[in-house]
Parts: sequence; C-alpha cells; structure tokens
Amino acid sequence: MRGDDEQQAAMFSYISPEQRVPDDHPLRPIRKMTDEIFKQLSPRFDALYARLGRPSIAPEKLLRALMLQVLYSVRSERLLMEQLQYNLLFRWFVGLNMDDAVWVPTVFSKNRDRLLAGEIAAEFFDAVLQLARSKELLSDEHFTVDGTLVEGWASLKSFQPKDKAARGRDDEPDDPGNPTVNFHGQKRSNKTHQSRTDADLRLFKKTKGSEAKLAYQGHVLMENRNGLVVNATLTIASGTAEREAALGLIEQRPQKTRMTLGADKAYDTRDFVADLRARQVTPHVAQSNKHRRSAIDARTTRHPGYQVSQRKRKRVEEIFGWLKTVGLLRKTRHRGLRLVGWIFKFATAAYNLVRIRNLAEVT
Repeated sequence: MRGDDEQQAAMFSYISPEQRVPDDHPLRPIRKMTDEIFKQLSPRFDALYARLGRPSIAPEKLLRALMLQVLYSVRSERLLMEQLQYNLLFRWFVGLNMDDAVWVPTVFSKNRDRLLAGEIAAEFFDAVLQLARSKELLSDEHFTVDGTLVEGWASLKSFQPKDKAARGRDDEPDDPGNPTVNFHGQKRSNKTHQSRTDADLRLFKKTKGSEAKLAYQGHVLMENRNGLVVNATLTIASGTAEREAALGLIEQRPQKTRMTLGADKAYDTRDFVADLRARQVTPHVAQSNKHRRSAIDARTTRHPGYQVSQRKRKRVEEIFGWLKTVGLLRKTRHRGLRLVGWIFKFATAAYNLVRIRNLAEVT
C-alpha cells in the first residue's frame, strides 16, 4: 500500500539528540575524550571570565564547535552556525538542545578571541597529549620533525613596497576592490615589500622550481611509535625557520632524556647537527646529495635504528596531509601570526584525538 505524502510539520519530538546519534558513531569517543579534558581545564576557564555580568558562550561549547569545524572541514564560522541550526549531529556534539538558539557568527568569533588571549589552544593540546600518555601511546625516545607551508589569507597584489604609503598614490586604481597590477620587470623581496593584508606573511617557496607564495611555516614534532604530534608551532617563513623551530620544539619536551630525531635533507647542516648532539639528541637526518658533503657520517648511519628512523619519518607527511585537506590549513582563513598559530595548534590537537580514537579501535 502506498503511503501518503503528508508534509504537515509535527509540533513535538519525543526523541532527544542523544538518542538520535548511533552508539557506534565515530564522534562519540571524541566527545567523551573532550569532556574529560574540559573538566581538567574548568579552573582555567573560570580565570578567563568575570563572575558578574551577562553570561557568554560556554567555553566548552565554543571549543566543541571549533572542533567540529576542523573535523568536518567547515570553511567558515558563518557556515558553522548554519550547520548548527539544522544539523542534529552537530547540535548533540556541541551540547545544544533541539530548541536552543544558535549564536550570531560575530558573537561566536568575539568569544573565540577570548580563548585566544588565554592561550587555551596550547593547554588543550597539552591535555590531549597527557591523555595519550595515560594510554601508553607515546614514545619518549624516537621522534621526527618537519615543516610545511601554510598559505596566508592574502593576495599577491597586497605585497607592495613598504614605502608606498610614504610616497603616496601614483594613480587611482581602475577597480578599488580588485585593481589591475602588473608585476613584470619588478624585483620584489621581503626586505623591500610587505603584505598590506597581513604584515606577518612572507613571500617564500619551500622547494626549487615551485612558485613563491605569501605564507607561514607550520612545524610539528612527531613521536615515531604511533605517529602522534607531541609539539607544534607556527612561525614566520624563512630559510632557517625549520631548523630553528626544530630546536625549540625539542627543548620544550617534558622529559630531557636521550632521543633520536629524524628529519629530511633540509636539516642536514653542520650547525644543526652539532646543536642536536649538544642537546643529547642523536641526529637521524637524511643525508644530502653527493654534491654537498653531509654532516651525517658513518657513526650514525651504521646503526640499524637510523634506517628505521628514515622509514618512520615519512609518516609526518600524513599529519600535514590531514591538516591541509581535513583541517583546511592548506590556505588559512585567518590573519595574523598569533591567530593562525592558535588555529594550527588546535587543529593538531584535533588530529591527535582522531589518532587516539583509531588506535583505541585497533587495540
């Protein structure tokens, strides 16, 4: 018998969002882990808010919403609010009931800035790492470091001479919103030019033959056992930023025991290798080509562990691949080193949560 195509809206629903989400849904383990972490961070949240006044968005709900934005590749906070309006799964994860009002995107962004000022992303990342350590998923001996470009939210047209404002405008643009610009025959460098959209961006290319882009550089320190990120940072792009950031990342590790550090050929310099050995770190760096003498000699390459590190270090590309495709960090949606760095750290924490969930399912 054919059913009737009735489209009259029901006035009541007797099923809660909790009942609508399947017990085996992949978001359930992540929600459970984040709830445990938020309980630990609750005193830190209290310190960020005044005791009197109008209640703001609960920081737990705000961070859960940002987590959804990373996990489901939601490209803007405005679109995230739209999803929260009708997506029952998103409402359940954030902690909104069926009839709760969704926040205005501008209000949501301003409340996020409060967490930015409190460095909550770093504390959330550390709490996720502590959770992984309690589950015995981390290695304390073998690590890998690498960096990647994070393209900035600015056009090459914004990369203009630093003294342009002092010289004044030569001619009125044909289109103020998107003027015609001809770069042919001009020499542009970071010493003489600067982005008027985001002053922290630098014109940079990571490999020969590739195009130069206005970008930051993101760096991660990965433990080799399960491929979890144990530290992450974002820096201004430069030719030495990778090696400088690597030294900073290993200095911040909680246990200063003997360790190995795998890396690609870009880290094969005498100064960097010497700095690692001075810090009781065995440099398992890939040897550069035969045209330049390598700083890694047989006293390192003769050990079987060196070859293991060379195989394991390639897993760091999986982290960058996830951050750029799922986490939408191929081209950042924010401006300023501090804000983009906050997002980068938070996204790596989201990656760790997904990795911990997957490892728990395997075991």
